Amino acid sequence: MITIGTRGSDLALWQANYTKTILEEKGHEVQIKIIETKGDTSQQWNTSFEKLEGKGFFTKELEEELLAGTIDVAVHSHKDLPTENPEGLIIAGVSSRQYPSDWLIIREDCVDEKKKFNLKDNAKVGTSSARRKSQMLAFRPDVELSDLRGNVPTRINKLKNGEYDAILLAGAGLERLELDLSDFHVEQLEPSEFVPAPAQGVLAWQIREDDYKLTDIFDTICDYEVLVNINIERRVLNLLEGGCLLPLGIYCDAELNDLDKKLFKVWVSVAETATSQPKQLYYETTNTEDLPEKIVEHIHRITGKSIFISRETHESSTLNRWLTNLGFTVENKSLIDLKKLTIKFLPRTDWLFFSSKHAVEFFFMQKPDIGTTKIGCIGKSTSQKIRELGLKADFIGQSTDTKLVGKQFSARVGLGTVVFPVARESMRTIQWQFPKQQNVIDLPIYAALKVPHVVAENTEILVFTSPSNAESYLDKNSIHPHQKIIAMGEATQKSLLKAKVRASQITMPYTYDDLGMFRAILNVL
Repeated sequence: MITIGTRGSDLALWQANYTKTILEEKGHEVQIKIIETKGDTSQQWNTSFEKLEGKGFFTKELEEELLAGTIDVAVHSHKDLPTENPEGLIIAGVSSRQYPSDWLIIREDCVDEKKKFNLKDNAKVGTSSARRKSQMLAFRPDVELSDLRGNVPTRINKLKNGEYDAILLAGAGLERLELDLSDFHVEQLEPSEFVPAPAQGVLAWQIREDDYKLTDIFDTICDYEVLVNINIERRVLNLLEGGCLLPLGIYCDAELNDLDKKLFKVWVSVAETATSQPKQLYYETTNTEDLPEKIVEHIHRITGKSIFISRETHESSTLNRWLTNLGFTVENKSLIDLKKLTIKFLPRTDWLFFSSKHAVEFFFMQKPDIGTTKIGCIGKSTSQKIRELGLKADFIGQSTDTKLVGKQFSARVGLGTVVFPVARESMRTIQWQFPKQQNVIDLPIYAALKVPHVVAENTEILVFTSPSNAESYLDKNSIHPHQKIIAMGEATQKSLLKAKVRASQITMPYTYDDLGMFRAILNVL
């Protein structure tokens, strides 16, 4: 008989019964023993995590019973485990990973589709996680954060009773419990944007290290691909000497690249406190040797630099806030003057496609009647601009490979026609991906006029947001060997390369938005 030890919450019991089923399918007899933990007791008294000492709030008592031999297996949510096992215990295996996103569950009367995460201004958001607090404040500094305690159904009831406008919870637990959330608006936050905890969505099976029979059993059910990914995540946590209170999000995913090599993608968000600015990083690599050590070393060397961004301050307000919070000195100056071109005639079309926020602004300021025309765009910042107008994009291209976005959009449109509101000097990268050019209509709605400006030579990082801005910069300035360059988009990169700028100086963001630019800036440090 194998005895599984578990906490008594609905989610913990689901995890224990899930494990019981797997073991029984292997032909083993299994029973479950419920154990109360320090974390459960603190929840009853509504104690905040910040007031608890030590680590392993939800695991210590389970581990003690394992060592005493009163249970054989402890089932944990892996993200709750300290990075070091007590002497005599090991993690024998891990489960497959439930999609590790956090969910923002919002009361219907607190939804505002024009705002980030569809959450109204100054909303009261419930969470006791330092990681979630730091990231939510980075994206939405206006929100009021309030501690949220209790098991998952209790937290949902607190939201339903109006104690909060919204709450943040791990989506994996909500999916496992199959709770009815139909009374709420659920915003599923992408792990690549709102970075989850190390090993979020994974179960850990902990046993005594000398229990060789169970070691062999769990060896047959362990998901080793997941294990490789979460070992990277938890090693970073270990090196940062962090526990439940460290505002660390890290998510590692892997896929085969074009050369059939495993490509690891790692997103990192780490802050000093729950209310301080998180540092954000993104990595792509096929070589994971010493990767956690490299990530931690990179985190420690991030310090403020001087930076020039080729757009006006109001356009960079979020990015500026993140950078200045980390000690950067930021100069904002658009090196082009955008001139509106009047729409004389709007052709009938099935789709409109916008490749920039400027295109959205100059098109809709002329109050065109678009009826039920579908809308496509590239990038989160452009889609957010569309949302601020009370509209919704039916297609959002997320890749920095503009040609790939063009092909994806062309496939979506099929035989329909598309009007592209564009700059007069548009390079037409998206348009050229359509096999039938007669279905593509360019509608010039603004022109970019150069406004050269001298930038200090000792500026350490240059961010160019368009080819026109890069060209205007080079009319009055040179690019020096010590400078790092962020190029927004392939067209901007090509413009710089054409001007004989070294390719090794240029970095492209992973996404075309403020977060993508922020990560790209920190990545070059």
